[in-house]
Amino acid sequence: MSETARLLLEIGGIVFVLALLARLARWLGISPIPLYLLGGLAFGQGGILPVVTSDEFIDAGAQIGVVLLLFMLGLEYTGDELVKGLRTTARAGFVDLFASFTPGYLAGLIIGFGPIGSLFLGGVTYISSSGVVAKLLDDLGWTGNRETPIILSILVFEDLAMAVILPVLGALALGGTVTGTLGSVFAALTAVVIIISVASRHGERLSRIAFSGSDEVNLLTVFGVTLIVAGIAEQLHVSAAVGAFLVGIGVSGEPADRARALLAPLRDLFAGVFFIFFGLSIDPSTLPAVAGTVVVLALVTGATKAGTGWWATRRVGIGPRGRIRSATALLARGEFSIVIAGLGITAGVAGELAPIAAGYVLLMASAGPILARAVGPRATL
Repeated sequence: MSETARLLLEIGGIVFVLALLARLARWLGISPIPLYLLGGLAFGQGGILPVVTSDEFIDAGAQIGVVLLLFMLGLEYTGDELVKGLRTTARAGFVDLFASFTPGYLAGLIIGFGPIGSLFLGGVTYISSSGVVAKLLDDLGWTGNRETPIILSILVFEDLAMAVILPVLGALALGGTVTGTLGSVFAALTAVVIIISVASRHGERLSRIAFSGSDEVNLLTVFGVTLIVAGIAEQLHVSAAVGAFLVGIGVSGEPADRARALLAPLRDLFAGVFFIFFGLSIDPSTLPAVAGTVVVLALVTGATKAGTGWWATRRVGIGPRGRIRSATALLARGEFSIVIAGLGITAGVAGELAPIAAGYVLLMASAGPILARAVGPRATL
């Protein structure tokens, strides 16, 4: 078989498998992320049908997937919303950060990742999946509940924290001197402040100037600019994901709605490729060895994340059922945990980080929605 034929067959097969897994996830009522990871394990080293020819293409597709995930996240917020969200949710956000990051960091030290490597595991256990949680709230009819603004405010704080965490971890992943690392972090944080400031004042006006009446032109413009900025950020030793996130923040108003509609299918495709690629990098035979660690991490961080949701809603007077819904809604981990784990692998963190992160996301992305559904849909007490 020719190289071209094998390449097309492998890529086509992977995309078709993604479609089947997405359909299965929809039927089960869960996020497709765990199934995508399982698909990657099946096609990777030690899997039932290893992919050989198309690995470089899948790697490039995975990088685009990360960029689009963060760009689309940036579209969800304007500069004003980010500033207001930071002011109103700071207390609950910092409690969430401490309660969910610390167990992962301590576990990394115990396992032997060292102080730097443990930061990546702490990041994996910290952030909930905005995409999974948002879809869950919509599916269960909880969007009008009293606790929902609290849940969303915690997610906004986590997303803001990602604008700080990703540059730090990205700089650490790329290595270099202490001075260079601090310079990269400072450059990233400066860019965050400048873009949020510009977006809050002039974002809608600039977005209208950049967009035209043609969807074709808009798609090519937004996609191209996002990749260019992400590439520049990577060259400056700032995470490409941060660059994409900042571009998303800079697009606001009606252009943001149009960009979201245009890029959502591309985001779904390349995000699926990203999760498949992460699964490809893991030998399934390494998962049993870390199963105990994964279960303990899931139990501890599940309890701390649920406790944060309970506490945050209780302090504003929401009843027990609303507190339970908040606690379960925040449990799911997903795309950003895998992004952080990927940075850790780039940084040369011990090989156990990849299987631990994969097992952890598999468990939390599945258990979170299941527990939330068990609470009962559409209850409003």
